[in-house]
Amino acid sequence: MAVACAFLIWGTLPLYMRALDSVSPVEIMVHRMVWACLFTFALLAFKRQLGNVIAVLRQPRAVAWLLASATMISLNWFIYVWAVAERQVVEASLGYFINPLVSVALGVLLLGEKLNRWQSLAVGFAVAGVIWLTLLVGRLPWIALVLAFSFAFYGFIRKRVAVDAITGLHVETLLLLPFAIAYLLWRGASGAFFSQGGAIGALLIGAGIFTAIPLMSFAFGVRRVSLSTVGVMQYLAPSLQLLTAVVLFAEPFVLQQGVGFGLIWIALAIYAFDGLSRHRRVVPVAVQCAEAVAPVKDAPARVE
Repeated sequence: MAVACAFLIWGTLPLYMRALDSVSPVEIMVHRMVWACLFTFALLAFKRQLGNVIAVLRQPRAVAWLLASATMISLNWFIYVWAVAERQVVEASLGYFINPLVSVALGVLLLGEKLNRWQSLAVGFAVAGVIWLTLLVGRLPWIALVLAFSFAFYGFIRKRVAVDAITGLHVETLLLLPFAIAYLLWRGASGAFFSQGGAIGALLIGAGIFTAIPLMSFAFGVRRVSLSTVGVMQYLAPSLQLLTAVVLFAEPFVLQQGVGFGLIWIALAIYAFDGLSRHRRVVPVAVQCAEAVAPVKDAPARVE
């Protein structure tokens, strides 16, 4: 349920951001940083875990990694908000469809991981889809690519730091807080928070909270459901974004675009099939190992 909640929030986020249409993407991003930082601080204080933050800040290597991840997620936030403001939600949804395949590519390029034949085929279809969409519109779908690569790099970097989701997000936003405060001071009373009324101010505060909640829900729920379930559910968010763009925002989606998306959906189906197949092979082995160990563990001690 927690994982589904996370993807549901991410999937309906364009509706929230459209309500902030009168606010610049930079200002929305800055407020997301500030209020997410304050929200996670309050949670850590309530749970009496502020010591975790101090422990992380005492590790220069961890701080460097988290500064890098903060940069990636900030770029992701900005481009996403900008895409909603510019009526490019269809292309933004494409970014989150191809994100899992970009993560696979990073594993190959940066970690030297090997692709099996199904993964190679999936990547091939995804590349073909991107090339098709590039030829269709006469440019690279850069919004989708920036969103996909920034989030993939964010996940890659976060794996380098052994820190829980709330502490990690708090430190990330804390590291960027001076820049956010400097921007808000520069805008002063002309900023949207003060000049556009209480409703906009409340929505800006909520943007920070709705930044933190799905990340925490995902971190909580992912430990309690199978990997195959997460693998299937991760496509809920971009699917909802695409439906929102076409049905509610009336963004154009022509047959030729459907061909490009179709190639990428085929890639995702192959990737999901491969992941499910490998997961099913691993589970029986794990059960057999557990059954083999159990009699030894439960046997009474021998007395010679």
